[in-house]
Amino acid sequence: MIRSVPRSRWFNGLYLAYLIAFFIYLALPLLVTATFAFNDAPFPSLPWKGATLDWFIADGSDGRTGFFHDSGLLAALWVSVKIAFWVTLVSVALGCGNAVLFERLDFRGKELLYLLLLLPLVIPGVILGVSILVFYSGMANEVSRAWAVELDLFRPGTPLVVMGQVSFITTLSTLVIAARLRKFDPQLEEAALNLGATPLVAWFTVTLPWLLPAIFGAAAMAFLMSFENFNTTVMLTGSDTPLTVALFNRLREGSTPVLNAAALVLMVASALLAALVLRRGSGSNA
Repeated sequence: MIRSVPRSRWFNGLYLAYLIAFFIYLALPLLVTATFAFNDAPFPSLPWKGATLDWFIADGSDGRTGFFHDSGLLAALWVSVKIAFWVTLVSVALGCGNAVLFERLDFRGKELLYLLLLLPLVIPGVILGVSILVFYSGMANEVSRAWAVELDLFRPGTPLVVMGQVSFITTLSTLVIAARLRKFDPQLEEAALNLGATPLVAWFTVTLPWLLPAIFGAAAMAFLMSFENFNTTVMLTGSDTPLTVALFNRLREGSTPVLNAAALVLMVASALLAALVLRRGSGSNA
């Protein structure tokens, strides 16, 4: 909206009503989920039976097991953390390299390569997961049949989940870091080189500090996207089940307030991480 364009009171009221309705539409399902995490009832539905923390801290002695004592969900949570860590590490590293490649170098086929980089963003996650599963599992089967070598790395499991998520999260990391690098003044590097620094030293002392806000932002985004991803992950997971898939499997057996408690914990943790990144970004810009 252009602020300099005059607007009537009727338009302002309508626009405000739209914003309120939009944010209610976004927040209402989350509020309902969070509320029923405290409902003292075996099912997350009305009527309200009173407030309780059992679905978070109950140890199973009274027939209820809270999220923090549920060994299955906690194990799945740890699997998701491990996957998100490796996806973040690999995606940000590749994103830095890709950003330098597309922003600093000119070569034949650059536009085509850039389009290929963006391709995972327009492919549905399920299709991407199925494609990766078929390709790598087929390759592992052929290697096993021809040379009797088992490539468990390419079988459904944590490594394949990491590879699948990296395939599209790297694109987003690249875009975030490249946008920051595009604003960088190359004369700063040239000044460092004129003062006797090597290209590697100039990169680590001049360019990298400039990119750190974007790198931290890309890392936070990659971690959250990996942690909450379901469409691609469900096609590639093995015996070690990430939390999103574990919650889906539990939900198929029947919804319980424990799932609401797990969802609330994840919402709070995600909000805190996002707030930390925003605070760091505003501090670095200042």
